[in-house]
Amino acid sequence: MIVLGLDPGERRIGVAVSDPRGVIARPLTVIERRSFKEDAARLRALVEARGVERVVVGHPVGMDGKTGTAARSARRYSNRLRAALGVEVALWDERLTTAEAERAMLSAGESRARRREVRDAVAAALMLQNYLDAQARRERE
Repeated sequence: MIVLGLDPGERRIGVAVSDPRGVIARPLTVIERRSFKEDAARLRALVEARGVERVVVGHPVGMDGKTGTAARSARRYSNRLRAALGVEVALWDERLTTAEAERAMLSAGESRARRREVRDAVAAALMLQNYLDAQARRERE
């Protein structure tokens, strides 16, 4: 099952995609946000072109496990996407993925400009990989 991972921010949406078996996530692209309608159309095109069956949206839960404004916004966004894309949409904890993405790119020697360009897609891939790993553990149990 191909899964699309989204890390929606205020200005950009990081996008990652799994392999066809749903085992490995990789960064795909960063979408500059415009309007929900335009963004959903671009995401729908990705879903259709890649045969995506499920979309996982990053859910920014606080370090204390509580849901704040950003988490409530992600929940509303995922509900709107479910209606717009016509595929299953799930929320997944994205705590620290942006910081982890930044550290990984720094250790790889990426330039500041390159980090800014791909950070959101890398964060989406980390979040999606966490989701895929959890699903694999659940299936083994």
